[in-house]
Amino acid sequence: MNQPYLLFDAYSTVVELRRYTLHPGRRDELVELFERELVESQEAEGMRLVGQFRDLDHPDRFVWLRGFADMAARGRALPAFYGGPVWKAHRDAANATMLDSDDVLLLRPAYSASGFQIPRLQRPPRGSTGDGSGLVVGTVYRPHGGVDRDFLDFFQYDMVPLLDATGAPVTAALVTETAANNFPALPVRGDERVFAWFARFDGPGAYAHHLRRLAAHPNWEGVLAPALRSRLSAPPEVLRLVPTVRSRLQGLEHAPAQGLVSAASQVQQEPRHAAVVAQPLDAVGA
Repeated sequence: MNQPYLLFDAYSTVVELRRYTLHPGRRDELVELFERELVESQEAEGMRLVGQFRDLDHPDRFVWLRGFADMAARGRALPAFYGGPVWKAHRDAANATMLDSDDVLLLRPAYSASGFQIPRLQRPPRGSTGDGSGLVVGTVYRPHGGVDRDFLDFFQYDMVPLLDATGAPVTAALVTETAANNFPALPVRGDERVFAWFARFDGPGAYAHHLRRLAAHPNWEGVLAPALRSRLSAPPEVLRLVPTVRSRLQGLEHAPAQGLVSAASQVQQEPRHAAVVAQPLDAVGA
């Protein structure tokens, strides 16, 4: 059955998107250690682990999302955890699995109510194994000159309604947090200005179906796709993420859940691309 979701803004004010490249064949080892020892111990210091994932397209990559109430809370929580007994007891084992742990984006909600949704239900207990439910897809855009009001309006008013209509309701939309990294012991890619959005599916087949619907839509290829491409300095980066069993953020088990409320439904305003009607779409990572 679908898990009920609750918007949890207190822990979506600052979010780290962390991508670790691991030694070949050691991902399950890190996942088991992480889920057993490094989930509750981080949250005890005031952090919120939004989700942990196996990258479907990179067998030696582990991806996770960590949230903080704000930058000040981040500055308190990280020294407390990394200077504490749990990390000291397990850091050698964790670090031994990793080739690179510095691929980190520091993010914040892009606009009102665009933070992550957190499930009401408790995690499965420590020792639970296997994968979680469905698929989470993250798409990272790198707009020319950073994320400005034009890009935010384009995504919020033009893209979100079409995504909702084609089975990809937006779970979260985030932009680079520009405040200085207040825990330099953990590097972040502070020179990048990105826009990242996430959606949940019941598996790779559902995501592929969404992409086919989008590719077949004349207003996508004729209007929105070129409008998107003209705003980007590089092709979109798509992350197909399989949740771990103890990840709070899961994919879908059945039909799509409610995503972000589209701005078009909140304000009486014509879309800037008037020819675009909210109907089937495909591959926003195109």
